[in-house]
Amino acid sequence: MKTFIVHFLIAFLGSYVYFKYGDPLLPYNAVWAVMVSVFIMFLLWLTSPFYHRSYFHKLPRALSFVMFFLKELVVANLRVAYDILTPNYHMKPAVVAIPLSVTTDLEITLLANIITLTPGSLMIDISADRKFLYMHTLYVKDDDLELVKQHVKNGFERRLIQLTR
Repeated sequence: MKTFIVHFLIAFLGSYVYFKYGDPLLPYNAVWAVMVSVFIMFLLWLTSPFYHRSYFHKLPRALSFVMFFLKELVVANLRVAYDILTPNYHMKPAVVAIPLSVTTDLEITLLANIITLTPGSLMIDISADRKFLYMHTLYVKDDDLELVKQHVKNGFERRLIQLTR
């Protein structure tokens, strides 16, 4: 995982330097910046016989994780916006204790930040034994706290575990 992050940063910085200080043959926009970054990642991949290339298997998982998060972000924003714009009150707030399968500090921090970034939910605290995450949510459908727990565990946490392990 660390090698992948280092290569990703090298590709990002290489793309930035190419467009900022070089004499680019291509116009600067997000599409070309991504294409140059992918090209640099490919060049780094070609040097991988000197070490293992298993981290490239995580790239589809990372893309899946980002796409899932963006989908959840849009859905949560629409839900909160709908609740604000309509005269009816649809919120059913609750505090939920979610049992954690993630164990490392990085995984817990990423999960907590992702929950907090999603509108309508907020990470409150972690238990002292790091087995439970306490989350405040604005929308509990039919007072079913298990549904909220399963949504976090089968959505964010499962994808995060696939990405970090």
